[in-house]
Amino acid sequence: MAHSVQIGGDTIFGKIIRKEISCDLLYEDDKCIAFNDIQPQAPTHFLVVPKKPIAHLSKAEDSDAELLGHLMIVGKNCAVKLGLTNGYRLILNEGDDGGQSVYHIHLHVIGGRQMSWPPG
Repeated sequence: MAHSVQIGGDTIFGKIIRKEISCDLLYEDDKCIAFNDIQPQAPTHFLVVPKKPIAHLSKAEDSDAELLGHLMIVGKNCAVKLGLTNGYRLILNEGDDGGQSVYHIHLHVIGGRQMSWPPG
């Protein structure tokens, strides 16, 4: 009996993509979903998650370039929609040392306050 991979993968993000867990949805298309983070680190903090389950950016293939660019464009468009006219930060954590906690890549978009540098 073959095991089939679920749409969106087996993480919490896969469950959100499949509508098994609800979210505060900002945007959805055939490639990704965007929703507010449940533990915001700024006044505005949302995630853009590809529907294709890619565990780590380091596991992405060259053929994923269009999808990865799409995540950034969706992030930009949602930031505009949410009124982040003074700037925002895009973050994609990679692996344990990079602070990745869900092994399905996702773009954090945070704004609504002055960001400091260096982060973390």
